[in-house]
Formats: sequence, structure tokens, C-alpha cells
Amino acid sequence: MTAPALAPNALRSVPPGLCDCPDVELRQITKQFEGEMVIRGVDLQVQPGEFFCILGPSGCGKTTLLRLMAGFETPSAGEVLIRGEVMNGIPPYRRPVNTVFQSYALFNHLTVAQNVAFGLQVKRLPKAEIGDRVAQALAGVKMETFASRYPRQLSGGQRQRVALARALINQPTVILLDEPLGALDLKLRKEMQVELARLHQEVGLTFVMVTHDQEEALSLSDRIAVVRAGQIEQIGSPQEIYDQPRTAFVADFIGDTNLFTGTVEGIAGDLVTILTPQGLSIIAQGRPGLTLGQTVTVCVRPEQIQLTAEPTTDRENCHLGQLSQVMYLGTHVQSVAALVETGDRLRILQPKPGTSFPLNSPLYLSWRATDTLALID
Repeated sequence: MTAPALAPNALRSVPPGLCDCPDVELRQITKQFEGEMVIRGVDLQVQPGEFFCILGPSGCGKTTLLRLMAGFETPSAGEVLIRGEVMNGIPPYRRPVNTVFQSYALFNHLTVAQNVAFGLQVKRLPKAEIGDRVAQALAGVKMETFASRYPRQLSGGQRQRVALARALINQPTVILLDEPLGALDLKLRKEMQVELARLHQEVGLTFVMVTHDQEEALSLSDRIAVVRAGQIEQIGSPQEIYDQPRTAFVADFIGDTNLFTGTVEGIAGDLVTILTPQGLSIIAQGRPGLTLGQTVTVCVRPEQIQLTAEPTTDRENCHLGQLSQVMYLGTHVQSVAALVETGDRLRILQPKPGTSFPLNSPLYLSWRATDTLALID
């Protein structure tokens, strides 16, 4: 008999709405290792049912934040709260969270079903209930036909599904995912991203995932926290993080971008004119607080740049360049062009087939001021 599919919110330990507070909250969290400060006064809230990503480069502190939530690390200062209850001093096994690791952490001597059932057996639940819940959990991750196999007989993607089922079956408030797809190849990683999104939607649990993969964070998250050197640079939706980065670090870390450094030479309403040391004049979208003479970083995304044979009149920024490289990426064409007046090299991304120009040919690169951000670090 096939187990029923997971119903929305079927595995939530507390029905939504009974706790008017974030599922996870960090209040002024700091963490030191041997005198070195690795987390610096982090405040963070994860709302019920969110898919929340903590994103950042290696060594920025993102995994430490997840371990603080799980209870594997103790904060040097500050509070960790889950559903409004302070978790400081509460060991991992008593916290309403389950962690899925990149290494899967499955028991090789147990079958798939036994691995998934392990947590319920520790709780000494009735055998019939364990059987029903194991069947439901395995059906939810599409692994019910592999119940009698051992981890060594599974692919990497299948082992990851088992690890997810084992985490879900304990009915936690929050699922913590520590680079869960990092060990998979690119094709399988894409497939598992779809599965993670489906599982999150079906079970209604709060997911907090650590990753260094920008595309993964953008495609899966409801909100993203970008972490740099133990501090949060920005929290927002994927669209906010990509389209409206607050700092040059966020703009550079999230997706491809063209960055220039210059000083503010003019301010006219919402637009500012920036002059680079090489003599390039750029008109950009301003932001409150900018002053004349201030040093800023200018961000222009590759997909915002247009290539034409003649100068354009409908875009504030237009510069003569020379095409130096063209790469076909399947659905898009990526080009590199050098500006004649300064030698700056810009990346351009166009939908396939793109505008065709021979290599080393002169052309014009243009982009709108509203697609150009002046950022301060």
C-alpha cells in the first residue's frame, strides 16, 4: 500500500498562528573562537514558513550562525530564540530543530527505512506509528521504493533525500540545511533544488539554509541574508538583493556585475554624475546622503548594457568600445568590450542570439542611469 503524499503543514510541530513570533530569532549574537571574533552583533529574524538563506563566501561565519541555531555552538553574547523561547543553554537534542548536513550523516549499517525511523525509535514511539510516519516521510521525498536499501546502494541525490526525510519525520519547528547540495554534481544539484522547493511548499516548515552558491540562494529563497566577515550586509528578497544591493560587496557577490570607483562630480535630483580616475563619466541613480566629492562604487549589471552600431539617444550612458570576446552560453551570449576612452573592460549579457558584431569591431555600449547604482561600502 502506497503511503499518502505529505499534506501542507502536515509535519509542523505547532500549527501556524499559535505563536505570534518568529520561528528563529538572533539577538545581538557574537561568537569568539580563541579570542577571534567571528560573529559580530548579528540580529536576525526568520518568519514561520519562510525559506531563508544565509549566503556568503567561505569563512564569513554563515555556518557558525547555523550551528548557533542548532545548539552545536554557544554564543559568546546575545540570545538565540526559537518560537519565542530562549535556547541558550539548551542542548541540540532538546531544540525543536533538525539539521541536514552536506555529508548526509546516514548510518551505513541501517537501511533507508531504519535511518529515517531512528529518531522516532529513540523517542520510543509505538511501532505502528513509526511505520506509518516512515512511509509518509519516504513518500514525501519519493524514496518509498528504496526503503530496504542501504546508503551505500544509493546515489548522492538519493542519500540527500533520505537525510531530508529523517529530518522531516521528527516534526521540527525548523529545518536547518548546511550546504545540503554542495556534494552533488551540477545536474543533480539543479534537480535537488527543485525537490527542496517542492518539499518546502508541501510541508510548510521553516527552512534555514547556508550556502555560498548565489544562484541557489536566488532561486530558492523567500529572503536572503548576505554575510561578510561575521556581519550581515543586507537582508531582503532575492529581487531586492539583486536589483537594489546596498553595498559594493553585495553587488559584487550576487551575480555578475561591472564595478567602477569614482567621485561624485554632480547631483541633479535623483541622478548623480560620477567621474572615475581614468576619466570615465557615468550618470547613475543616486541615493540619500550622497555629497559632492564623495567616493562611491558604481554598479552596472551585464544584462543592462546594450550594444549598438550607432550612438543611442535614449540612454544617459553611451560610450564607444571595441569587442574583444564573445562566449556562447546556450540561452545567452556573454561579451566583453573595452571602452576606447579609458580601456575599461565591461561584461555584457544578451539573450540568444544577441546582437552580432565581429571581434575587434567598434561599437557603442549604452545603459540607463536608472539601471546604474552608486554604492558606498
